[in-house]
Amino acid sequence: MTPETTRTESPAPAPAQSLSVLLSPTRRGARLARLLTVAHLADQGLPTEAAAQITAELAGNAVLHGRVPGRDFRLGLRVTGNGGDGGGVTLRIEVSDARGDRLPTAPGPPAPEDAEGGRGLLLVEALADRWGVETWPPPRKTVWAELDLRP
Repeated sequence: MTPETTRTESPAPAPAQSLSVLLSPTRRGARLARLLTVAHLADQGLPTEAAAQITAELAGNAVLHGRVPGRDFRLGLRVTGNGGDGGGVTLRIEVSDARGDRLPTAPGPPAPEDAEGGRGLLLVEALADRWGVETWPPPRKTVWAELDLRP
């Protein structure tokens, strides 16, 4: 009888879980972006509240400020990390629209003539661990936010 040998291997990092979808630049499209985010994260057992609020804001901005007739906006979600052994999981939310000429400004108190401006990005800044803007050759930009999540 030969002894059995067991080999233990380190678990490989989990593959990135991603979602990318084009949505209509309407209030319905922005709502669908939020609902898809919640469903995608819930399927993986990840918290959804902050991600849903960030997605709603970024998608709402794409509809309100980035809309070009006949052009959709893109929602991208990417979950990386394995979450095992106390490891971290990072969610990256990306919303791309067709108005690369209109970049978001740093959040701050709204100017008197624009009492509603800037409040949404204050929310993104408060909830996200990191956020920013990537510019592409016109006419495109991507506003992204990252959350460090615990499963």
